[in-house]
Amino acid sequence: MTTASRAPSNDPAPPASAGPAGTATATAAPAQPPGPRYVVELIELHAHLYTLTLHISQPARQQRVSLPVWIPGSYLVREFAQHLHGLCADCDGHAVPLRQLNKNTWEAPTPAGAQLLRLRYQVYAYDASVRSAWLDAERGFFNPTSLCLRVHGQQARSHTLELWGSAATQGWQVATALAPIAPDAAHADAPHRLGRWQAADYDQLADSPFELGRFWSAAFCVRGVAHRLVVSGAGPGFDGSRLLRDTQAICQAGIEFWHGAHEAPPFDHYLFMLNARHEGYGGLEHRHSTALICRRADLPQLPLGGAPAPALTATAAQVPALGASDGYTSLLGLISHEYFHAWHVKRLRPAEFSRYDYDGEQHTELLWLFEGFTSYYDDLLLLRAGLIDEACYLQLLAKTLNQVLHSPGRLVHSLAQSSFEAWTKYYRVSENSPNATVSYYAKGSLVALALDLQLRAEGRSSLDAVLRTLYQRGQGGPMHEADLLAVLEQCGGRSYAPEIAAWVHGCADLPLPELLRTQGMDWLTEPAPLTQQLGLRVSESEGLLIKNVLRGSLAEQAGLAAGDEWLGLEVGGASNGCTRNGNTHATPSAWRVRTLDDAARHAHGQTSVVALVARDGRLLRLPLRWPTPEQPQALTVRLQRLAAAATATAASPPPASPDQAARPDAPWHRLAGAL
Repeated sequence: MTTASRAPSNDPAPPASAGPAGTATATAAPAQPPGPRYVVELIELHAHLYTLTLHISQPARQQRVSLPVWIPGSYLVREFAQHLHGLCADCDGHAVPLRQLNKNTWEAPTPAGAQLLRLRYQVYAYDASVRSAWLDAERGFFNPTSLCLRVHGQQARSHTLELWGSAATQGWQVATALAPIAPDAAHADAPHRLGRWQAADYDQLADSPFELGRFWSAAFCVRGVAHRLVVSGAGPGFDGSRLLRDTQAICQAGIEFWHGAHEAPPFDHYLFMLNARHEGYGGLEHRHSTALICRRADLPQLPLGGAPAPALTATAAQVPALGASDGYTSLLGLISHEYFHAWHVKRLRPAEFSRYDYDGEQHTELLWLFEGFTSYYDDLLLLRAGLIDEACYLQLLAKTLNQVLHSPGRLVHSLAQSSFEAWTKYYRVSENSPNATVSYYAKGSLVALALDLQLRAEGRSSLDAVLRTLYQRGQGGPMHEADLLAVLEQCGGRSYAPEIAAWVHGCADLPLPELLRTQGMDWLTEPAPLTQQLGLRVSESEGLLIKNVLRGSLAEQAGLAAGDEWLGLEVGGASNGCTRNGNTHATPSAWRVRTLDDAARHAHGQTSVVALVARDGRLLRLPLRWPTPEQPQALTVRLQRLAAAATATAASPPPASPDQAARPDAPWHRLAGAL
């Protein structure tokens, strides 16, 4: 991230800091020209305000500073400067005027020979996501991209950051992947000093979030790499031992994926920062750390009585019975995803990200490779680590398949386009998004699956080998699509340019049914849920509100629109018990609906109904064709082993080699082991 390329060797960065403030082993700062120094004060907790003083030694005559408009890994201009206010400056003790040049850049004039320019400002911090900053009486969190002005001309110098609390932050801890350094003599025993850290340059500072407060913390070591896990917001029944053990298994699987059994990873420390909240989910990758959010209910819980769960081994009989819909499964997948990024996007990365431009968008067509392939391996590594079983993995895979197949946008927007336009389409969600774009996460993971299956079916290689070779080819640095094509040909023995052209730059569906069958999996279909059959995405929290109408669907044909409130249903054919000339007459009836289950119940046996909706203060009657079991309008995919493959697996003789022993369930379970 901080250089044009990085060799896959251990980073020289010092270990992560986490624990009670001031307890980390301090090291002396290396001698070098003084760089920017940030003093961050946590005083106005209830106002959610960080107060910062930026010290700039030997400033330029017209010194410029700017705050990033985005954070790498989240491809949307977020305008962090909107939360910065009260900016003022003095130089060598004299006030100087500041001139704002644009939305996020300021300039300060200084006299010749100026020694110290100081800027003081505040940043409002009440964004609970992993992308920005948060501060209240219980917890603090920030990415330096939200707080730390970039000093133009001094970005390559070392940067220091000091944290100061108050009586209200007594007992707070600090976790960050940056290196702690010794305080100056005047502040060594200051009561509210939380710590001081150093970054090699602005890029490293920007890539190093801080977690502040009272949190649960534990550590483990894998392949000589010190890992630390901190969790804030956990409830009293939180089973930290299980989360620590499972996270360690994920890290072991990740390191083995990239480096085999003995090679060292390209970092010597790593920090997981997990914030548990009532609602929320997400993560953001960094070179030596990751910031994560999960629902508090998704954390593993101690059994009744409070005893930790017994340790699990890697044997199949002891794999925890996690389901695809379990919140803890999602949390483990998130941890796996962000850890995989430590290699795949933070080191090996698109050439467009050789250096980050913090002032504007940086477009690349390769997010399908870096986010999509990571999404493929996040769940697969859970399977390899023994944290989920095959049934759970196939359910997760089917969920992704259905997500893509039920998105009309896949037929009009290629993966390359979706990647390039992430800034304006994927991250700017509208009611028409499902019809206009495709997720480079979801479909990108299916391209990874298709390539892996194709490579394995041809018997020459696997996607595991391709990614490892690609990493070594680029020395863990920037790459182009041509590099991937070259490595695919090198490993697979032929050109895969036609597949990449069709699957990545085209919009046709992937040939996954056939490829899955080559690996002993059957592609089964059944009627989709009612929402998909109608072509709707709805909210039922406060009545039946329509969020999206899918292209070409029954709902679109009826004239339903996003924003409609579906109030009721008129159905025909209901007998009123009256007779005329000996015949029983049926008259339409109208019913109030608050959920789609209500609508399904009242429309039972009907082929057409009338939807009663409210739109812009008007009541509308919209004739709607109703799906029937005999004529489903959409199908959902389910995966299972082919009967012949299952029988062959059960009756297979003992393996003839150690390689076969590692993959006893070939052919399908070759995906659960590296080729």
